[in-house]
Amino acid sequence: MDQMSTELAADWRQATAAVIEAAIPEDPKQRNTWTDFAALLPHAQAALAADTEGMQRIASYVGFSGNYAAARDLQRRVVDARERVLGPEHPDTLDARANLASWTGEAGDAAGARRQLASVVPTVERILGADQPDTLADRANLARWTGEAGDAARARDQYAALVPVIERVCGPENADTLAARCDLARWTGEAGDAAGARDQFAVLVPTVERILGPEHPGTLDVRGNLAEFTGEAGDAAGARDQFAALVLVIARVSGPDHPDTLADRANLASWIGEAGDAAGARDQYAVLVPTVERVLGPEHPDALTARANLAYWTGEAGDAAGARDQYAALVPVRERVSGPEHPDTLADRANLARWTGRAGDADGARDQLAALVPVIERIRGPEHPDALTARSDLADWTGEAWRRRCSGCSGVTPR
Repeated sequence: MDQMSTELAADWRQATAAVIEAAIPEDPKQRNTWTDFAALLPHAQAALAADTEGMQRIASYVGFSGNYAAARDLQRRVVDARERVLGPEHPDTLDARANLASWTGEAGDAAGARRQLASVVPTVERILGADQPDTLADRANLARWTGEAGDAARARDQYAALVPVIERVCGPENADTLAARCDLARWTGEAGDAAGARDQFAVLVPTVERILGPEHPGTLDVRGNLAEFTGEAGDAAGARDQFAALVLVIARVSGPDHPDTLADRANLASWIGEAGDAAGARDQYAVLVPTVERVLGPEHPDALTARANLAYWTGEAGDAAGARDQYAALVPVRERVSGPEHPDTLADRANLARWTGRAGDADGARDQLAALVPVIERIRGPEHPDALTARSDLADWTGEAWRRRCSGCSGVTPR
């Protein structure tokens, strides 16, 4: 091109960009397109303007294939370009902003995703209309990231209000309707009703399999949630067996290092432990944690959760001091990344107290729980299972501290 005139070179660049954009597959969610996306990725980044639809699809492919941080960064370029070229309230700009929020959340910043969506949804409703499918999708994502940021009850309530609207607008068996029903079931469980979530997912699985196909990512996600809430509702062996079958499928469909595969491997490890094999769970997490940290980054919430589970099953397998030390190292990181009042932070603090006590320091466990219980009750509600468990543990360690302190006393009964 160095020997071409400026005008001719510009024409060639435009033609090249048009050819590359035309070759980019339409649906980046479909795994059978990812080979084509991967081949076109460097050419698209070199030739396409950031505001184009082709670059939007490239950013989405990068995210759906599992590289969330890179997708977020590419999506930010798309947003900046569209705001400059199209204006901040153009529908394509609003769509790009919603996608940026989603990849921000997937990259580990759930609160940031929630804030971005809370900002964009009112504008989308005003520009596009309250019942337009893109508006409903953005409301659904706002509900999701509200839950991921720690408010499961609010997410449940937002989905409960949204599902009837989506069913009316899109139809009862539309993919968006099914996704919203799945999210309502999930946050029903996360808010404390595991049996209710299990029953909703049990109804959804055959419908989703029939409409999407048995190996569609949406179907696999629903099966994973059914397995999870089967366990949460009391059937640990059933959850273990469902995840054991699911991991084989999702590893083949998505690849062994895809975040979805890693998440289901983590769930399988946990339910192996819950079904009675603590050492097996510990060993699986010991193998899994380095992979999760490599793929997602060491401070991604899922990586921190994998570390927490490794600590927990280390303790359950007989090493209370090891569990205590792992939680002691984890809690400050979790507080910084997720926030001091996020449910995952509270759970890690509760486990730190538990293993502090089991490692021999009943006074320390009591004091940690005495500080923690009011926070859990305020954030989760006094009747939430986590609050009830924390209060019970506080009573147990208070009694244990008294017994150890007075073990040499005679004729004294604790009150």
